[in-house]
Amino acid sequence: MDPVIRVIIVDDHEIFRSGLKMVINKLGYAKVVAEASDGAEFLQILEHEVTDLVLMDIEMPVMNGIEATKKALEKYPSLKIIALTMFKEDAYIQSMMEAGVKGFLIKNIRKEVLDRALQAVYNGKTYYSEELWDYFTKTVIKEDKHENDLNLTRRELEVIELLAEGLSNREIAEKLFVSERTIVGHKSNLMSKTGTKNTVSLLAYSIRNKLINI
Repeated sequence: MDPVIRVIIVDDHEIFRSGLKMVINKLGYAKVVAEASDGAEFLQILEHEVTDLVLMDIEMPVMNGIEATKKALEKYPSLKIIALTMFKEDAYIQSMMEAGVKGFLIKNIRKEVLDRALQAVYNGKTYYSEELWDYFTKTVIKEDKHENDLNLTRRELEVIELLAEGLSNREIAEKLFVSERTIVGHKSNLMSKTGTKNTVSLLAYSIRNKLINI
């Protein structure tokens, strides 16, 4: 792929960063241009380092990935961020989605999955680790309902599709020419109909029941 994708890794474990950096640099089309051990250090790096894509840990000292993502995207809205996560962090995952990340990868990532994720997000798509959705569909979703039983409206299905693309409430509202409050209302109705508690579990439910395809 040309040009080379410039990547910054943000994680407080040096050994993990080193291993991830080695894998990324061997892909041929991507290069790690900087590393940071916390969100605050990352924001300082952004002041002088041009990057295309960020791999962002969630739980870190000084400034966590949620706050760092919010601050980075406020100043650089075109920046693409993929969250690095572990299982059982659904509250954090929800917050990262709301902050504006474009993908999630489990930390015990395989090279081929990392390869797909980097290319997908760099090219404007979203990428969610299959292991992540497997975890949520098995542990969060308790009951399936057929689409016909849910009585979903066309607009509600549109909202689910746009959520799966990684759009925030504000971005969905702008795309559909409605207020952000209207989108919040649609999400509330969707969660009520599907028996889910947040955006993460709503998307997991939608994928499991083939309401959307990712």
